[in-house]
Amino acid sequence: MDDFAKRLLAWYDLHGRHNLPWQRDATPYHVWLSEIMLQQTQVATVIPYYERFTNSFPDIQALAATDIDDVLHHWSGLGYYARARNLHKAAKTVATDFSGKFPADLDALQSLPGIGRSTAGAILSTALGGRAAILDGNVKRVLARFHAVEGWPGKTAVASRLWELAEEHTPDSRIAAYTQGIMDLGATLCTRSKPDCHRCPLADDCVARAHGRQTEFPGKKPKKTIPTRTTSFIIAHTPDGELLLERRQPSGIWGGLWCFPEVDDDASAKSYCEEVLAARVLRTTALPALRHSFSHYHLEISPLLLTLSKTPALIREGQEVRCWPTTETPAVGLAAPVKRIWQQAVEAIQNSGTGESL
Repeated sequence: MDDFAKRLLAWYDLHGRHNLPWQRDATPYHVWLSEIMLQQTQVATVIPYYERFTNSFPDIQALAATDIDDVLHHWSGLGYYARARNLHKAAKTVATDFSGKFPADLDALQSLPGIGRSTAGAILSTALGGRAAILDGNVKRVLARFHAVEGWPGKTAVASRLWELAEEHTPDSRIAAYTQGIMDLGATLCTRSKPDCHRCPLADDCVARAHGRQTEFPGKKPKKTIPTRTTSFIIAHTPDGELLLERRQPSGIWGGLWCFPEVDDDASAKSYCEEVLAARVLRTTALPALRHSFSHYHLEISPLLLTLSKTPALIREGQEVRCWPTTETPAVGLAAPVKRIWQQAVEAIQNSGTGESL
């Protein structure tokens, strides 16, 4: 065991996090679920989602047996919904192809949907007793600073160097503790801004600290102008006091979630109702616009509350277009902006006339 690992483990024993929900029963299922949820998401945000999720789906078999709508409903608000879709697919694969047990092999783990090299390493090292390195965002930051690895980790050469260092420092014993320890160090001391170097067990040999360049590592992603797109949501209100939703395509933004029908602009909204829903529009109310940012573009949403003359017949012909009563938010997968617009629409209906009538 090298000195890096020894110092890290000594620090972890005294100062690391030992009581996170997924640590209390570190089964492969729990570790896997936490790793997927923690991708690009803070621990404090993940914990309540994790606890609700495991209460509803206590094991891999329960998750595999449930419907994707239920999975997405439990994921609603957590974002990056491809994670939830892959989670469900992987659960089904483990249940059918691996008799409900995660394979104790790095390559086999990586063959499962949504599991990359670092997540596979975390499952193997933390829950299955194997030796494998990890390289999540926190670990990248620790290693990039300690060794002063220049460049953005998104570049192949930089990522390869960081993987080499991750493998080099991963010990042959106490691997689960080391894995959690290096993640904890990055999350609590070696933070993105204002790292607490005075309390860091690795500070004496950290190259970035020696040169006062801690915040320069890891290298920043090249800046790119993020475009803005516009869209209009049709909130179709039926005479039965319901709102219409449709399921989005399985891939793409909010894939598989339920959403209000989307059209290019306000002018297309009435045409949609008349031509697709075969219903006249009795009243149009413009709800407050909403801006939602994705990683690669901003979306400006103009919600239009349209009161229909009748309930469209097609709603009862298939499950991909459905109506729900306004008395409660539907228990299906809804993206956070869609849930907010649903609530705005319900308030506008209750106030009978809130908003700008067109």
